[in-house]
Amino acid sequence: MQQGWLSNWLVKHDVVHRSLGFDHRGIETLQIKARDWDSIAVILYVYGYNYLCSQCAYDVAPGGSLASVYHLTRIQYGIGNPEEVCIKVFAQKDNPRIPSVFWVWRSADFQERESYDMVEIFYDNHPRLKRILMPESWIGWPLRKDYITPNFYEIQDAH
Repeated sequence: MQQGWLSNWLVKHDVVHRSLGFDHRGIETLQIKARDWDSIAVILYVYGYNYLCSQCAYDVAPGGSLASVYHLTRIQYGIGNPEEVCIKVFAQKDNPRIPSVFWVWRSADFQERESYDMVEIFYDNHPRLKRILMPESWIGWPLRKDYITPNFYEIQDAH
């Protein structure tokens, strides 16, 4: 599989990762182990990836793992030519813990909370990790593939 310049740079500096290739826009995608994510996030920030465009999470497969995805941008030579990278951090469903990057990119605050709320990834060292979309009393994690919808009775035909 072809590696990008960032993957080559990480290999040169003995940073453990796995290249997942490029997406349809040519953005390099890297897989990072959860235990290494906080230190690699700091390395990427210092190297110039100081903007977290988005963060999301998804359930990879029933009984499988959960993924937390970070889209980072580095604007070095002008706004018209930003460098982007996609980082995927996987966690097992039996212990879905990933280090929070709130202390590196403050914009991760609500995004990591939403991922916790929807798929139950616990972000270690997050200052306010609690539900953000669902009520605190909600049972379950709505975007997980093993989620069973509660038996609701909605008012229908309310005119």
